[in-house]
Amino acid sequence: MRRFRWIMGGLAGALCLAGVALAGAAMADDDPSFLAFSAGAYDVSKDRTAGEFRVEYRGRKLFGPVKPLLGVMTTSDSALYGYFGLGVDIFFGPRIVLLPSASAGLYDDGHGKPLGHVVEFRTGAELAYRFDDRSRIGIAIHHISNASLGNKNPGEESVVITYAVPLEKIIGR
Repeated sequence: MRRFRWIMGGLAGALCLAGVALAGAAMADDDPSFLAFSAGAYDVSKDRTAGEFRVEYRGRKLFGPVKPLLGVMTTSDSALYGYFGLGVDIFFGPRIVLLPSASAGLYDDGHGKPLGHVVEFRTGAELAYRFDDRSRIGIAIHHISNASLGNKNPGEESVVITYAVPLEKIIGR
């Protein structure tokens, strides 16, 4: 499992760097800010699997192709994780979008899996289909761990389905 975590972290980092390097060629027109809703499985590769639910704000481009992320995640075991980070949209044509991201945040295990520290880091990627109205539906895989800040660093992997809707559709222009 330790090897899987390193591979996931390295893959997310490499995809972010590739997205920055290829931004001019791979970026579609300027997308709006999004509010993303996710649901799926938390700790899928271990024995403490629980339901996971997220709400995430995804801003417009901050610098170059890099976008800010701000979110909150909870599980059916009452774990809570608030995070902020950065992501890069990499477009494969007008419909397919890959969003690698990296975040840092604060974690409380509630009645769920202890991750070893209050400070936790999340890396991963989402592959989504973009509709005409720019909303997206996709699948995301993320890894959360404390990068050995604590004495224990069990980490966890999540798989979720995400629907991201342009913020202007929710609150108007």
